[in-house]
Amino acid sequence: MDLKRSFLVFGLFFISFLVWKTWELITDVRTNQVLYQNYNVDLEKSHNPNIISIKTDVFLIKVNLKGGDIEQVKLLKFRNKLNSSKPLIFLDTKKDFLYQTRSGLIGKDGLENWTIDKRPIYKTQHQNFILKENEKELKIPLIWTSRSGITYVKTFIVKSGSYDLQVKYTIYNKTNKNLEMSMYGGLRQTVVAPIDKNSKIESFSLQTFRGAAYSTDSNKYEKYHFDSILNKKKLNIVTHQGWIAMLQKYFVAAWIPDGTQINTFYTNKIDNNTAEIGFYSDKINIDPNSKVTFGSKLWIGPEIQDKMALLAPNLDLTVDYGWLWFLSQPFFKLLKFLYNIVGNWGLSIILITFIMRVAMYPLTKSQYKMMSKMKMLQPKIETIKRIHKENKQKINEEMLILYKNEKINPLGGCFPLLIQMPIFLALYYMLISSVELRHAPFIFWIKDLSDSDPYYVLPILMGFTMFFVQNMTSNNVSDPIQKRIMYIIPIIFTMFFLWFPSGLVLYYTISNLVTIIQQKFISN
Repeated sequence: MDLKRSFLVFGLFFISFLVWKTWELITDVRTNQVLYQNYNVDLEKSHNPNIISIKTDVFLIKVNLKGGDIEQVKLLKFRNKLNSSKPLIFLDTKKDFLYQTRSGLIGKDGLENWTIDKRPIYKTQHQNFILKENEKELKIPLIWTSRSGITYVKTFIVKSGSYDLQVKYTIYNKTNKNLEMSMYGGLRQTVVAPIDKNSKIESFSLQTFRGAAYSTDSNKYEKYHFDSILNKKKLNIVTHQGWIAMLQKYFVAAWIPDGTQINTFYTNKIDNNTAEIGFYSDKINIDPNSKVTFGSKLWIGPEIQDKMALLAPNLDLTVDYGWLWFLSQPFFKLLKFLYNIVGNWGLSIILITFIMRVAMYPLTKSQYKMMSKMKMLQPKIETIKRIHKENKQKINEEMLILYKNEKINPLGGCFPLLIQMPIFLALYYMLISSVELRHAPFIFWIKDLSDSDPYYVLPILMGFTMFFVQNMTSNNVSDPIQKRIMYIIPIIFTMFFLWFPSGLVLYYTISNLVTIIQQKFISN
């Protein structure tokens, strides 16, 4: 394949990919809207008025004393949208949307029965619990005592500055019989989210994963689509280590069971629009007249990779970097390192762009050297085509001989381009998935690098730089149709980039500028 043609094919392929993703997004949003209109489950009826609140410096939690489930979580360090004073509501229990963490005790002497929604009504001393500034930890015990004298204490333990918390059970068995039970923890969520919860509508760029995920002894990270749960493809995995989670853009809720015992991971279809992923432990025995304590950890909040990695192995993989995560993760570490030096995520993106372009300079140089050689051969190729214009097979044979004599591989210029593509895509997913860029300002009019440029300055600037890059490349193109296509490509890209996150557009703009400089340097 001719080098210039391969370049055009690549450009058209990328544009086709963007068109397909946009069409898929629009179709998905329309489908969701239709389904949402038919969604008629009144979740408010399951509410219990006995709601207590737990407040720390990072979140405000609402707990229902019926079962002790977390029914709402507000993330106090994150605003629901730019320039808003309202905190982001992450977990919620509303008529049109449910996202809860559930936990309890099941089995012969457990308190819960899944089939009849049997839940204990716990008691507590206060309605509101606040972790004070000088306190590092706060314990909130919920107590329930059976008629036979068994006391069950469910304790939430929250810490200052932390998005992880513990849920512990202490069983006081004052009877003369042996008790047997298991702990379970689950995450339930409405599959078809209402419009204000649908991040897909916020941007026309490629979307990150929204659904369930898990990690086990043998599989460190596996996504599990909501559709699979609704289609009753039940998960049933036994493991010691691991976690289960529900993912969305920037934020994650995850249960990390006690790894000292065997746990079973499961999924469950609650109704036609509610999916659940959870775990239950092996049987826990409690001897007569004894006390036993056990529990699990929860992460509820932003995807802060270094902290999640400390909480549980592979939990940091919940940041959805796609199939190129092994490249995106080190790129993010480099980006964060640069941020710690310059203190601005926009400047960090500019620096990492320079670093990547310099690192890829040998490939770029190889690519343009090959294009230059192909350009020098162009008169000879045209002569061959003119002489053998009635015999395509002869043209191909003569061209192969020419390439062989000149020691040129026509695919050699395409190969460096293919190597660079995974790097570009890895950077792309890193920029759209990192919560650190959410509502992060750059300069002047750009107040949020995760959102599109409100005045379209960066996309238009990107279009101009891309036009210059294409113009320099088109000097090697003699076919007028190919030339016209190469001029159209920057216009189409600009149209798409109007709604792309500013951080991503900034990256491509700087990358194009560096490419122009490198092309000038190589051609001279």
